[in-house]
Amino acid sequence: MQLVVARIGRAHGIKGEVTVEVRTDEPELRLAPGAVLATDPASAGPLTIETGRVHSGRLLLRFEGVKDRTGAEALRNTLLIAEIDPEELPEGEDEYYDHQLIDLDVVTEDGTEVGRITEISHLPSQDLFIVERPDGSEVMIPFVGEIVTEIDLEEQRAVVAPPPGLIDDQAEVASSRDDSA
Repeated sequence: MQLVVARIGRAHGIKGEVTVEVRTDEPELRLAPGAVLATDPASAGPLTIETGRVHSGRLLLRFEGVKDRTGAEALRNTLLIAEIDPEELPEGEDEYYDHQLIDLDVVTEDGTEVGRITEISHLPSQDLFIVERPDGSEVMIPFVGEIVTEIDLEEQRAVVAPPPGLIDDQAEVASSRDDSA
């Protein structure tokens, strides 16, 4: 099974280093020197990590064969993918890999359909579910315990208790404002 472990950011300096957005809880294992990673797009890889270091709170990596800023910048936005054992699961009870959450149906606690998770956005403060609604529009739902109350992998669903206005249609929000005026 393959797991996205990082996304390459901008070039850092002139010697081929890049910043990376870490998408794994085990960067010391998955992004260690010598690790060989597949890429998306596949034409960019595979890439072998030559060196890694932390600078100003960001992980910097250098890959074998990438010796200058131009080569590093050409890798920008490439996803780094590690091969993992399919039996390997996250250690924590409430921890999930992105691939476990993608395509889950999202419903409210009363069973109302919200949509389907199409993407997980990893932000510094929290993760967001990008949910495609039945009408094709998207809504972003913060992946925090107060809002996402249950993940049921067997039933392939995420149960949410959204605060008012988070998933309400803009028309519904506007009409409720008009009613109160």
